[in-house]
Amino acid sequence: MRSPQKPADLKTIDAGWVIDGSGGNLQKNVTLRIQDGLIATIAASDQNPEERSEVLDLTGDTVLPCLVDSHVHLFMSGASDLKVRTHQLDAPFSDIKKVIARHIAAHLLSGVTAVRDGGDHHAHALRYRDECLDTDKTPFQLQVAGRAWHRPGRYGRLIGRGPAADDSLAEAIAAENATIDHVKIVNSGLNSLVKFGYQTPPQFSLEEMKAAVGAARRKGLFVMAHANGKIPVEISVSAGCRSIEHGFFMGKENLKRMAEKDICWIPTAATMKAYCDHLERIGESQDVARRNLEHQLEQIAAAKNLGVPIAVGTDAGSIGVHHGRGIVQELIILKRAGLTIQEAIQCATANGAKLLNLPTPHLLARGLPASFIVVKGSPDRLPDSLHSIKKICIKGVFYDSGAVPSGAECFSR
Repeated sequence: MRSPQKPADLKTIDAGWVIDGSGGNLQKNVTLRIQDGLIATIAASDQNPEERSEVLDLTGDTVLPCLVDSHVHLFMSGASDLKVRTHQLDAPFSDIKKVIARHIAAHLLSGVTAVRDGGDHHAHALRYRDECLDTDKTPFQLQVAGRAWHRPGRYGRLIGRGPAADDSLAEAIAAENATIDHVKIVNSGLNSLVKFGYQTPPQFSLEEMKAAVGAARRKGLFVMAHANGKIPVEISVSAGCRSIEHGFFMGKENLKRMAEKDICWIPTAATMKAYCDHLERIGESQDVARRNLEHQLEQIAAAKNLGVPIAVGTDAGSIGVHHGRGIVQELIILKRAGLTIQEAIQCATANGAKLLNLPTPHLLARGLPASFIVVKGSPDRLPDSLHSIKKICIKGVFYDSGAVPSGAECFSR
């Protein structure tokens, strides 16, 4: 890895455009001054009379906060090869830790510096965080659920487990001794690719979910709920879950409740776009998948109008949704649904940081860490320009594209 430029090496940056992560207006022709790894000033270039030495010229580029992917599964790749996917489902940790390291590298190279993992059956992501991730060597922040919870006999085995026969869901959560960052509960099934609008029954009742959320809160943890369909989402919202994952076919009334309760939605629409592409490649009808996607776009548009907080989560690891790169597809979908690029970036930065309760807000403002990514060209090229990031700055330390810590050795203690 090439040596990065230290904070003292660069005092002033002239940027063509800045998207600050707040969802507000674009800023054009901006000067940022960095001191001790923090943004000392951020202002229009013609309003900064200070001495301008050692200027980094980014006047043809766009600067935006580092990204957050609020829903991934690091143990699984986005490959469509069934042999690869079957192996990863039950591979030993000695194999999967290399897979996870590659996926973290892919996130970093796409400007994603924080992810929230939604669980895997063997809790490999949890073990990787505890045994392998060296935060002194990488800026990457990993939050894990360990293993998700589902009702025995229902969907969810690949990402978790069910409570023991004699335990309720709440009792199982209370007895969990792993040091996790959040609780993941699966409260519905998957979306059908053959029957449009099909909704599975909830896995847990309102009483069970309320007790489970209470058990999690007593441990200082929030609940992320996998829920599709009106009833599973209504139960999850009423129970007080922190976020709704996926939320296909949940309906406008649930969106209204989420806006009222400030419950975050992670639409993971890129998964359905990937299914459309995959089905087309293998010669199968993609009609239902396409209709599912269009319906999710309508719900995203409604969520924006209702004021539902949205965070970008790609569900990376699903078929066709690759770690790092998947965030571009999710941002494209948000724009298709009517969000401006500033609003879409907010979903992938500040909203994600708030959901994960990160120590920094992933915003660009005076006094905050100088952590951001630089992409070539104007904001009109976003989000596609995220495929070729020019520079990444982490707390005032600059890395050129390709020089970000990205090998497995950079994450291992």
